[in-house]
Amino acid sequence: MRFDAIMKVVVMLVIMLRHCNGLSMNYYMLSCPMAEFIVRNSVNSALRADPTLAAGLLRMHFHDCFIEGCDASILLDSTNDNTAEKDSPANLSLRGYEVIDDAKQQLENQCPGVVSCADIVAMAARDAVLFTAPGLIYDIPKGRKDGTRSKIEDTRNLPPPIFNSSELIKMFGQKGFTAQEMVALSGGHTLGVARCSAFKNRLKNFDSTHDVDPNMDTQFMKTLVKTCSAGDTAEQPFDATRNNFDNAYYRALQRQAGLLTSDQTLMTDPNTRPIVNAYAMNQAMFFFDFQRAMVKMGQLDVKETGQVRQNCRKIN
Repeated sequence: MRFDAIMKVVVMLVIMLRHCNGLSMNYYMLSCPMAEFIVRNSVNSALRADPTLAAGLLRMHFHDCFIEGCDASILLDSTNDNTAEKDSPANLSLRGYEVIDDAKQQLENQCPGVVSCADIVAMAARDAVLFTAPGLIYDIPKGRKDGTRSKIEDTRNLPPPIFNSSELIKMFGQKGFTAQEMVALSGGHTLGVARCSAFKNRLKNFDSTHDVDPNMDTQFMKTLVKTCSAGDTAEQPFDATRNNFDNAYYRALQRQAGLLTSDQTLMTDPNTRPIVNAYAMNQAMFFFDFQRAMVKMGQLDVKETGQVRQNCRKIN
């Protein structure tokens, strides 16, 4: 078979693998075939040195997609006339920007102007999960373009830690997610920590009838009080295995040891409690539902046309 005929077959296969929104599992197969390897190598190197970065990379993708879609707006730095998303109080705990920078620099050296920052964020989040959950393997479609807008006021679209289950179901529903997908994505909290400022509302003057959140284990409450004695920036892990992606988060909810109001509410609400119990009992089910929900989230309002930033921290 002639070379040009072979290339036509390859191109046809790529087209067949494209998603309806223009994304494709093999988007970079011809233009930058080493893209996935380069990103994964950057992530793995960083996580070997500091495993706590996995949580930051996963949440970076979530916080990016929930605001104006998956367009790497979370990476843009503030300027003299604009305060960007990353400087919002809701995003100050995000970490791993240097991992994205490292991957981007290597990709620009290998195939300049091809791989978008939005795709790097999505791949890095996926690879962070794979690094911390051996045996969990999934692919994501690529082909996102980078956005040019990043404003602090847009972070009001992120779900706050004080939301109850009904509010979470409504907010995620507006993005096209079911209640089950919302509970599965919440399982991303199995990685990492939260600052006292995000959960201290549960420890004093909780509501008009309770000083302390009644849906919290007494011993766990004492642990949180001790943590917060060090100030608002003191950190508490979401579960006992902060650097392992597993279903320990859901088992913590069963013990009334969910860290945030938005965590424990999933067990308190009879509408979401069966999902929590199912994931606590069956980690494989959680993994399967999580990866499907992540692929879906990674396609929120993607930009099929636009720029590929040369530097992820500023527009071209």
